[in-house]
Amino acid sequence: MSTRSGPGERDTTDAVLDVREVHRTHGAGPAAVRALRGVSLTVHPGELVAVMGPSGSGKSTLLALAGGLDRPSTGEVYVEGQRLGGLDRRRLAQVRRRRIGYIFQNLNLLGSLTAVENVALPLELDGTGVRRARRLALDALAEVGLPELGDRFPDQLSGGQQQRVAIARALVGERRLVLADEPTGALDSQTGEAVLHLLRRRVDAGAAGILVTHEARHAAWADRVVFLRDGVLVDSTAPLGSVEQLLSGSGR
Repeated sequence: MSTRSGPGERDTTDAVLDVREVHRTHGAGPAAVRALRGVSLTVHPGELVAVMGPSGSGKSTLLALAGGLDRPSTGEVYVEGQRLGGLDRRRLAQVRRRRIGYIFQNLNLLGSLTAVENVALPLELDGTGVRRARRLALDALAEVGLPELGDRFPDQLSGGQQQRVAIARALVGERRLVLADEPTGALDSQTGEAVLHLLRRRVDAGAAGILVTHEARHAAWADRVVFLRDGVLVDSTAPLGSVEQLLSGSGR
């Protein structure tokens, strides 16, 4: 891994996430779609980075690469110094279970499992005993304000409650990297603020976080805002007041 950077270079010392010159192309030939073009991003412990940009700009692709759910066409992704591209499927799945919490836009809860079973599942898959996994899952549900709903199935929960279960699953255990893809998209403003508070609290406790959002008011919870357009990182330091300019394209 890199040492402390010099002037004009990225500092990757102690980075939880280090994305290096990543390109991602889907398909081939004339139909090929270049989702990301040379994107680099470093996120440190205690740092929450918001990723903003128009639809189709590459935000979700970046999150999928950071979480090991997809592989770059070229470039490298490191999580706590481990190069994801060098791992076989079994070891990559292990890293995702142990180090990465992913809050999906469509939640991805299993309807046949209760809330506590959904939250405990990654722990059990990683070898944690059923009783300990359930205890940790109940603690995680309590952290998101649902201590009494562990035995309910997803279809017995409101949309906001389901989102909190998904967040509990992402935060359970010792996850060092938390990735959130539009986590407040289907929630009312009050519940959405509570979700962002939970994410912020986990980051303040030492995790690294990435929040994909279209909302400037949600990005305001972040320490830094990264803007993507057409798969290119166009700005990573602009104040939130310039969001509309960047997203409309007038900031080129």
